[in-house]
Amino acid sequence: MRFVAVTSCPTGIAHTYMAAEALEQAAARAGHEIRVETQGAAGSPPLSAEEVAAADAVVFAADLEVRDRDRFAGKPFVDVGVKAPISDADAVLERAVAAAREAPASPGPAGAAEAAGAGPAPATKVTSGAGAGTRVRQWLMTGVSYMIPFVAAGGILIALAFMVGGYGIADAEPSEVVDGFDPLSAHAWGALLFLTGSAVFGFLVPVLAGFIAYAIADRPGLVPGFLGGAAALTVEAGFLGGLVAGFLAGFVALGLTRLKVPSAIRSIMPVVVTPLVASFVTGLAMFVVLGRPLAALMGALTDWLGSLTGGSLLLLGALLGAMMAFDMGGPLNKTAYTFATAGLTAVGAGASGDHVEFTVMAAVMAAGMVPPLGLALATVVRRRLFSRAEQENGKAAWVLGASFITEGAIPFAAADPLRVIPAIMAGSAVTGALTAGFGATLRAPHGGIWVTPLIGHPLLFLAALAVGTAVTAGAVVVLKSIGRRPAEEPAAQAAAV
Repeated sequence: MRFVAVTSCPTGIAHTYMAAEALEQAAARAGHEIRVETQGAAGSPPLSAEEVAAADAVVFAADLEVRDRDRFAGKPFVDVGVKAPISDADAVLERAVAAAREAPASPGPAGAAEAAGAGPAPATKVTSGAGAGTRVRQWLMTGVSYMIPFVAAGGILIALAFMVGGYGIADAEPSEVVDGFDPLSAHAWGALLFLTGSAVFGFLVPVLAGFIAYAIADRPGLVPGFLGGAAALTVEAGFLGGLVAGFLAGFVALGLTRLKVPSAIRSIMPVVVTPLVASFVTGLAMFVVLGRPLAALMGALTDWLGSLTGGSLLLLGALLGAMMAFDMGGPLNKTAYTFATAGLTAVGAGASGDHVEFTVMAAVMAAGMVPPLGLALATVVRRRLFSRAEQENGKAAWVLGASFITEGAIPFAAADPLRVIPAIMAGSAVTGALTAGFGATLRAPHGGIWVTPLIGHPLLFLAALAVGTAVTAGAVVVLKSIGRRPAEEPAAQAAAV
């Protein structure tokens, strides 16, 4: 059979492409053909009309809105979360085969919509019938997914600026670059990097708020959402203000779009009335009502982080480390990562001195690298405890872990969650605590091992990473060895072949 698929995840980085690869491998094993469109950060060529028309069924493996979903109207389909094919792609494909066999003959995507006497059903950004908690999480993750590229690009540019021009480069003025840029001066290049990174960093809160509002109300939510984020920066409410502004703007815009208005006004509602009124209401709320208390709350959070020392900082590092490993890119992982980037945003990556927020960022990144690296090491130390497929996944996990892509551990956890998840949580918690205790710092919120020159106390950072990796590998080996009979191991290898 022939299939087409679309994969997407909230951050658009790892799950999107891992799901696509899993579906392609499952189709090859079963003798089917599949073409996958990845709607992630890197994008991919869209499926052609001919490919869609020739497909027997469609697989939607997505946690966000599938763009241009009307292309597939009339086709039998399977709709699952992006983690489903990563965990068991064969089962997902079997459901697609069943859907194709059970579906009646279809006139095709366009013809089906015409036969129904209506246009295609509007795409939604949340799972159909999802509860309030799921909707809130998906709205929040939409904002975070669009924010992360700004966090990574801005943070790394600023860190590079410090490496080139020293920490004094934080006092650089735009005129130093605009009025007379000297290509032979390290100071000039550092100033350019710093000013560019700071400009990118300035978009973090508006982008977060804007796309939370977009996830709630679609395009009408963008203008008030971005306005709310900008207002949060103006009143110094920071990241927390952006979160509140995004939800506020989204719900106001959504309410306005659902109003029944005369037909003469309906055509200008999306482009004039809704953005205008929603922006005014959001601005009024942020500047007059919510700004001061949100700023006070953000200040209290910053002061609390700054006061952490000794055991309390170790405990925070261990907790964030365990969260990074628990669901490997899921809600808890993203909560820990967002907490770290929020602190980075609060003090600014260009701030002078070694703030606690920089240590928290280092602990979170190191802990997020441990699960794939620890499992990769375990496949080398005790190969016979892993299937042939897991041994191959271990080779890729080295690169994924080194690049701070925690999702590289998912195939192992999906196959043996009760042994793998406690082991990786232990290793990540140890690394988080050690990194915090060593006082390593990080101004770049992504990059993994490749940004080691930008890390404060890099040798201690790498030592914490190595210890956590060893803890995870050792725990996995021990847990997988418990209750295993020698006779089972060759059988497992034969089955894998």
